[in-house]
Amino acid sequence: MAAAGPVGRRRSRVTWDDYAEAWSGLHGGFDPRRASPVVRGWVLTAYTVGVWLGRRRVSPMTVTTIGLLVCVAVPFAARGSLLLAAFLILVAAAADGLDGAVAVITDRVTKIGFVYDSVADRIGELAWLAAFWVAGAPGWLVTAAGAASWLHEYVRARASAAGMSEIGVVTVGERPTRALIAGLGLVLITVIDRPWLPVALWLALQFAGLAQLSVAVRRALR
Repeated sequence: MAAAGPVGRRRSRVTWDDYAEAWSGLHGGFDPRRASPVVRGWVLTAYTVGVWLGRRRVSPMTVTTIGLLVCVAVPFAARGSLLLAAFLILVAAAADGLDGAVAVITDRVTKIGFVYDSVADRIGELAWLAAFWVAGAPGWLVTAAGAASWLHEYVRARASAAGMSEIGVVTVGERPTRALIAGLGLVLITVIDRPWLPVALWLALQFAGLAQLSVAVRRALR
């Protein structure tokens, strides 16, 4: 994506307000300053760490690639330790929020970076679900959960291409929810030997999120 808002101008220091405005422009007008404390805190943390990384000339592509490699390692880690796999998901989720922050703060937001980040997200989620298959979840359930989450993102992307100018709605099935289910789900399996349970919850929330998104898309494009 092209740089948006005041961050599009070169400056030595990007303030929180500058970052929030630019972040909003890249996320369909959703202003993190008016979000819930959890979302606002997450974006503010990403901004703070992003400033630190930007000063050390770490590129957003590098952060995205590190996050992707960590995701790919998750199912392999799950063969030996589900707790390690859950920790890697936490690391990957952190990297996912930081690549965009570094891009905005360093004025290096690009269209190719946006596409790469989106593809990396989908591959990463596939790796998370593969960890549940390694842990014993049915293959058909894992496949259905993956397809539902991809459909969720596809509907939003096609709606944006059709003219929906805003994010539409923050559903119960967004990527942070998937990361939470993946990480906590692997931990839960170490206590309750029900590897299908977190995947079933993932699938249910994707269907619920898709229903929410469908209503928002219909209203936006009517």
